[in-house]
Amino acid sequence: MTGSAQPWVVGNRWDTLDDVHPDPLPRVSVIVAHYDQPGELLRTLHALAAQDYPRHLLEVIVADDGSPGDVSVPENVILVRQEDQGFRLAAVRNLGVRASSGEVLCFLDADTVPEPGYVRALTRLPALLPEAVTVGRRRHADFSGIAPETPVAEAAAGRELAEPAWLTEEYARSRDLRDADDRSYRFMIGAVIACSRSLFDEVGGFDESFTSYGGEDWEWAHRMWQAGAVFANVPTAVAWHDGPEWAERDGSGMDRANAQTMRLLSSIPVAGSAPRALWSDTADLLVRLRGTHTAAARFVAADSLFSAFPQARFVLEDGGAEELGGDPRVLRASAGVDARVTWELDRPIVILDPTWIVDLVDRLGTGDVGTVELIDTDGASLGHLRSRRARRREERWGTPAAFETQQLVADGVHQLRPDPWVAAWVGGWGGPSSFC
Repeated sequence: MTGSAQPWVVGNRWDTLDDVHPDPLPRVSVIVAHYDQPGELLRTLHALAAQDYPRHLLEVIVADDGSPGDVSVPENVILVRQEDQGFRLAAVRNLGVRASSGEVLCFLDADTVPEPGYVRALTRLPALLPEAVTVGRRRHADFSGIAPETPVAEAAAGRELAEPAWLTEEYARSRDLRDADDRSYRFMIGAVIACSRSLFDEVGGFDESFTSYGGEDWEWAHRMWQAGAVFANVPTAVAWHDGPEWAERDGSGMDRANAQTMRLLSSIPVAGSAPRALWSDTADLLVRLRGTHTAAARFVAADSLFSAFPQARFVLEDGGAEELGGDPRVLRASAGVDARVTWELDRPIVILDPTWIVDLVDRLGTGDVGTVELIDTDGASLGHLRSRRARRREERWGTPAAFETQQLVADGVHQLRPDPWVAAWVGGWGGPSSFC
């Protein structure tokens, strides 16, 4: 199925495959989410019938979210329906996937009309890289009064509406998401996305607990990213939304925007998306200290860690958690904690200046480097940090080659001696000689 030498790229470097095309082409399933938009659906189905992708490799599924009355589709289009229980876009997309048979999944909304080359352009990378998640260019036009069978380029001519600047600016800044990071899920728009079926099934599909407009695509995209996905914007994959962007529609005010943000708070624990101080049930950093150590060393290590990373979890494998005052962030075992970054330590450390290490943890796994081996100025180990993305890719492919490993001399982090001066730490006085 793939024309590339291996089924992964390092980091998010999908541009290394710019001149590579899948051979043979995969079977593609297009999932069209629909609710009570017969005219818009008819226009989109006409556009899908006009795709330049081989017809015998293109499967179209209309997934209907409980529209009143009958829904009409051509004989060569699969129709699946669920009962009307309110807005259930996540559930109906999953329903469409379950009815599909393609190796690559392409998601559209019924009011989003693809240009003839859309499917071929958007599915190229997922066909080459099972970890690729692509997002097309959603343009906007007013199709009112235009016959549904009119070719989309002709229908949109002279009727274009403004594109959302926040998207176009971000795609330009990030080089079409080549420079994606942990918050790039915000630029994956559910009406114009594609991925491999294998990654969709592995990660688990859309979260069906989303039952109001917005957010289900961002939560899904974040989970895909943390599972090691490669994000790419494909500007040549153009689909036209019938009507203005979300911010220009009725009912898209601050209440709805706030509801979406707050719905995602517990799902996405990265800086800029998670609460700034409130407790989060989802850990961003897990630190595991192996071996047996003194109570003083455990205390200073834990206190300095939480001073730098208030939302971290600290696992003490020597059973000394009860000496740290019952802090819920201190654990005896790490079972069930799937943090974005894991820091493995054989010796206690103290963080005297958090600036460097906080920045390193924030960025780890967003570029080419997935694992960092930390050493001090004398070459002594300060453990190693590994991103979830690097771990998930190694589990998937059986090799760490899809991310780079880097050795760095830590700034502001030091090995603790067995008898650090606790009074100096608590009092905030004394330099490294008091602890190291």
